Amino acid sequence: MKVIYHHRTRGEGAEGAHIRGVVHGLRELGHEVAIASFPGADPEANNERVPVSNPASKSPLSRLAEWTRSAPQYVFEWFELIYNLVAAKNLFQAARRHKAALIYERYSLFMVAGVLVAKLRGIPIILEINDSALVERVRPLYYVKLAKAIEKWIVKNATGLVFISSEFKKIIESEYGDIPPSVVSPNGANIDDFSAENFDSQALKKNLGLEGKVVCGYVGAFNPWHGLEWFVDIIIPRLKEKPNLVLLLVGDGISFNKIKSVVEQFGAEGQVCMPGRVQHEQVPEFIAAMDYAVLPDSNIYGSPMKLFETMSMGKAMVVPAFPPIEEVIQNNKTSWLFAAGDHQACVEKVLQLSDNPAELQKVGSNARDYIVQNRQWKHNAEQLLSLLEST
Repeated sequence: MKVIYHHRTRGEGAEGAHIRGVVHGLRELGHEVAIASFPGADPEANNERVPVSNPASKSPLSRLAEWTRSAPQYVFEWFELIYNLVAAKNLFQAARRHKAALIYERYSLFMVAGVLVAKLRGIPIILEINDSALVERVRPLYYVKLAKAIEKWIVKNATGLVFISSEFKKIIESEYGDIPPSVVSPNGANIDDFSAENFDSQALKKNLGLEGKVVCGYVGAFNPWHGLEWFVDIIIPRLKEKPNLVLLLVGDGISFNKIKSVVEQFGAEGQVCMPGRVQHEQVPEFIAAMDYAVLPDSNIYGSPMKLFETMSMGKAMVVPAFPPIEEVIQNNKTSWLFAAGDHQACVEKVLQLSDNPAELQKVGSNARDYIVQNRQWKHNAEQLLSLLEST
């Protein structure tokens, strides 16, 4: 079957990995997939993108998109609405050229073009719901009522819906009532890219100056809502209790300098490694150097990408027991859960596990097995295609 994957993201970071994953999963099942995206936002062409430092080489639309990052929120939302004109034209042409039998769209607020084109072409459209006007967002909405009204119409007129968690499905159903056929499909991982067998973990530890240490890692954005600030504030003063434990904190963000200052304040540089932001393709190397990992915080509806990628590497995680995480984790078998919001419990578990390498290895191996058997991207593709059987 010929499929168009439509999205309006920048195709970077976790969202880019997710898009590539689903596309890969569909192709692995034998389907032909083409991507329709915002100009310059093809996740499969990340390495060929024009550097941000050379904006003159970007298309006018791409430069306008960059400007909207700092524009007032109401201007940003008007841009999202107007972009439907561009998206509808491009998507219609892509669907006709590709002779698409299905449009699979990563849902974006105010994006009506996908459903309209599907109706015009007489083909099904399946929406993947990763965002909503009903949830708390980093960039709060200005036209809330309008966003909800448009979202309700989009949801109601889709052929099928893919939710990243049961909690997200409950949120949508509670507000909009009956919805089209749906599946709950958490994130996944590419087990070929995220496999510890591809790396020499001891050599990587040596390169980072972590040889002979037990390494607990974190990979992601250094933002307050990811909980890394409070985690560092609590655990850094206690690291001296576990001289063999080292924290490998990979990433960057607004909290980076604050966290670094805490490390320096307590003289913990010898037990904390902060290499900064790395490219997504480098992430497996750093995870390979870890013995286990931590995710200090999440939210009630999200499905953290790094959870699945880390588990695929055979590294289990200390994670908060939010409903979407509880859906995919067996406590003490594939990772370790702590009560969401219980900061002390998180830190205590991280410290305790540093003394038990056998448990780290056993639970990490179970985590890898779970991903291989249940959460490869081909499993996501199988789930979304099952929605066509109910139409």
